[in-house]
Amino acid sequence: MTIEEEIRELAIAYAETLKKQIDKRVIEMDSDDDSHFLIYQVLGVSDEEGRLIDVYQNKGRFLYKYAGSFLENAAKSCFLRKYPASGSLRVPNTRGRRPKTFEIDCQVGTDALEIKWRDATTDGDHITKEHTRIQVIGDAGFRPIRVMFYYPNRAQAIRIQQTLETLYAGLGGEYYFGDAAWKYVKSRTGVNLHGILKKIASENNSTTV
Repeated sequence: MTIEEEIRELAIAYAETLKKQIDKRVIEMDSDDDSHFLIYQVLGVSDEEGRLIDVYQNKGRFLYKYAGSFLENAAKSCFLRKYPASGSLRVPNTRGRRPKTFEIDCQVGTDALEIKWRDATTDGDHITKEHTRIQVIGDAGFRPIRVMFYYPNRAQAIRIQQTLETLYAGLGGEYYFGDAAWKYVKSRTGVNLHGILKKIASENNSTTV
């Protein structure tokens, strides 16, 4: 099986699971208590529109979760194909009590990759947690590398990512996002992941027209 075939199978599996989860939740919502629609009405939102908003809010929650998980696992598959010994690893927290361990998404030699599809957090504590995680990874003898495919849009979230980028550089790590992240995967693994995903997306779009 080629890496493209593997990613295609992964995409199909995720798409099927996503649809099942959404369909199940939408059916459950038919019996949900909708008394809160009163407040929607007070704010000028009709019952019909409020119901649609609730449905799509739930759909969005599932989509965000599965989209991220799919892309992160697809990227890991690229590294596993090039480096069969790579994989996830947990290292003990040498800088505090909680959490007891930190996870390395993908270990390639002494490189500890954190693979994220995007990070839109606006929580300032996130910086402290990530700083500790990077230090712990360094303590374990690894070089921390962050690979994030999509950059956040909101100003506060962007500022947090800029701070994290500085932290990575200050601790001898590397930080790739956007186009640089796609290029990093291709340069390290030889797999044009972005190209494969664009091909699959184009095929899906053509069948829904």
